[in-house]
Amino acid sequence: MARAGLGQSWRCLFANDFDAMKVATYERNYGDADIKLEDVAKLTLDDLPARPSDLAWASFPCQDLSLAGDSKGLGRERDEALTRSGSFWPFWKLMRGLAEAGRSPRAIVLENVYGCLTSHAGKDFAAIGAALSSSEYRFGAIVVNASRFVPQSRPRVFFIATDRNELIPPELVSNGPDAEWHPKSLVDAFEGLSPSAKKRWLWWTAPAPRVRKTRFADLIEDEPTGVAWHSPAETDYLLSLMSPVNRAKVASTKLSAKRMVGSVYRRTRPDANGVKRQRAEVRFDDLAGCLRTPAGGSSRQSILVIDGERVRSRLLSPREAARLMGLEDSYRLPARYNDAYHVCGDGVCVPVVRYIAKTLLEPILARISHAAWRIGA
Repeated sequence: MARAGLGQSWRCLFANDFDAMKVATYERNYGDADIKLEDVAKLTLDDLPARPSDLAWASFPCQDLSLAGDSKGLGRERDEALTRSGSFWPFWKLMRGLAEAGRSPRAIVLENVYGCLTSHAGKDFAAIGAALSSSEYRFGAIVVNASRFVPQSRPRVFFIATDRNELIPPELVSNGPDAEWHPKSLVDAFEGLSPSAKKRWLWWTAPAPRVRKTRFADLIEDEPTGVAWHSPAETDYLLSLMSPVNRAKVASTKLSAKRMVGSVYRRTRPDANGVKRQRAEVRFDDLAGCLRTPAGGSSRQSILVIDGERVRSRLLSPREAARLMGLEDSYRLPARYNDAYHVCGDGVCVPVVRYIAKTLLEPILARISHAAWRIGA
């Protein structure tokens, strides 16, 4: 999805993932010439482009950092095999090797979940900052919620680093935090950086994106592929899992004169007696909940469609999930539901990548044609 977001003015030189299903999906959409199925820890400099590229994009696994996981953390470099998010360290080892070989990319983007700002009391964020500041890069981070572009709540942190010799247009950097891109949690994480990292820090800024016009309901299929509508009994059971607060949301929505679509997650919550029970939680704020992988700590997302007194429910379809990530309907998804949902839930929102490329990367790297390689989902 990073490749889809960068667009056709960029040429991908190398891509990597250790998941055979995701590699096969990439090959169906882009061909197999530039992707390698391998653990990043097993890659060598010989696998990478022989000449310096414009950009290296890394979306390292988020399970150890997100609220859906156990918050194990990024891990220290010597413990890189102990945590999945520790795959950052072998990636960074490749970056150091490229620098020693005179092949450093002109820019690096690291994407991860919002939790990386606070995991291990900010030590993970500081570890990334220390790695970047010990290199020949200046760097900063921004938080972008995909809801600015698509009807999905999906805040993500993007570290953006550029070679210290790159000329940065002055309008792309502010003198301090910009509330548009630097929430308090990011500013707090910055305060935890070392003095040397703070010296290399840049407060990236960009024009606010246009107001999103696409509604969640606009993306929903009346005749979905890959899933079926629930039976009335299944819908009633889903409603029975709701707390009084959530059932009140449904009752209120029935009174509206327009078709409404809500997103539903099943979660384990303690009841009044402290006993953990499965609950269904619904939102009708025109946003889907954050897509996650089917194997993650939260369930797959369902939808509730209300037309007056008529209430229907089902799982979110693979194509709807892809649309929530900003993928075109021409994007070829895996045939199995869980595989398709995994590809979407593990990805990066396409229009967010396009926005970062258009407003920050391309103005900085405009002197030569764009070339990029990427690691990760």
